[in-house]
Amino acid sequence: MTARKTHTTKTTRRAWPVPRVLRDRNAGLYLAGVVVSGFGTSALWLAAGVWVKDLTGSDGLAALSVLAMWAPTLVGPALGTLADRTRRRPLLIGTSLLMAALLLTLFAVDSPDTLWLLFAVLFVYGAAGVVHDAAESALVASAVDTRLLGDFNGLRTAANEGVKLVAPAAGAGLYAAYGGARVALLDAATFVLAAGLYAALRGREARPERPTVNWRRQTAEGARYLWDHPRLRPLVLAGGVTMLCAGVNGATAYAVVDALGHSPAYAGALYAVQGAGSVVVGLLAGPALRRLGGRRFAAAGIALLAVAATARAAPYDAVALASGAAIGAGLPAVLIASLTAVQHETPGALLGRVTATAGSLVLAPNVLGLAAGAVLVETVDLRLLMPALGTVLLTTAVALARHPMPGVPSGTRAERL
Repeated sequence: MTARKTHTTKTTRRAWPVPRVLRDRNAGLYLAGVVVSGFGTSALWLAAGVWVKDLTGSDGLAALSVLAMWAPTLVGPALGTLADRTRRRPLLIGTSLLMAALLLTLFAVDSPDTLWLLFAVLFVYGAAGVVHDAAESALVASAVDTRLLGDFNGLRTAANEGVKLVAPAAGAGLYAAYGGARVALLDAATFVLAAGLYAALRGREARPERPTVNWRRQTAEGARYLWDHPRLRPLVLAGGVTMLCAGVNGATAYAVVDALGHSPAYAGALYAVQGAGSVVVGLLAGPALRRLGGRRFAAAGIALLAVAATARAAPYDAVALASGAAIGAGLPAVLIASLTAVQHETPGALLGRVTATAGSLVLAPNVLGLAAGAVLVETVDLRLLMPALGTVLLTTAVALARHPMPGVPSGTRAERL
């Protein structure tokens, strides 16, 4: 019996992650939902800004359409509490159907006077996304084999990034041919289809216990758990610093293109290779997490990002394309490692709040980085800015890699688990 179990374990570890995850019915359904809803979201993300620009002629208002979708992450911990106060699968289905219905109201947006409706829907869209992600993370942790969580989160990233390679272009084409309302209709259809996939999930979900404290205290419990956890806090803080730097790096994209002597359209090639890098690392994340552990996997990704960001200062096409692919490969590592660690280390009753809190701490700095980068790229030479950014990232990677795991001797096999 022991020999057979050992052989099975070794075989499982060697198996390629895609078939391992897809053999799990619930994991496969979740991934299908990610692809479907992610396609609609990516299509709308681009079309919304173009829609606002066409109606108003204002670049600033067009940028605000993106901010409207990001803003709810600032109150993510409070929104994530909802995922701990109700059953998660009905919440996923309900938020999907709610967004499908709200998106249909965008057929009324046809002039600058009705633009407020678009911004309102985008804000609710962002808030629903925070709740959706918190509920999904919590439900995945209970419905999917825990040995598959790293593989699932990696494949989720690969699916999201793969969709981003085609969905924005599809959304732009649909917008150009039929207008923004048709893109909203496409997104609404993807939400309905995703709701059907979530409804097909198997397994009974117990109703959460009636809360004994108010909403504010429940939210604080999740934040306190995350901050006091010696394994989660370093990963989340490193993720926040990384995304801050990623925001600055993202703001330099057109300056890099200009330094290469190309037209702004060349940025599309850089984004394409970055997306390809993210797809690759998503496919490899599960095995890498098992071999290195979350902390070292994240540190390796941040270090790769540091090298790639520094290399962007060199005005050569080959370097720019290679660094773009490396940025795409390095950036998701800390995000995948953080989410997987949260799912492994957090009790189910707290998982919605902790996931949303971690998401806010990691993702919100990206907005600040974009704003800071917009200023820095106008005032600081790329040959100074990019190496400085790389230095901050490399320092973060070293600090995370050297951070000791409490209660586990450094360098032991247990440290990688």
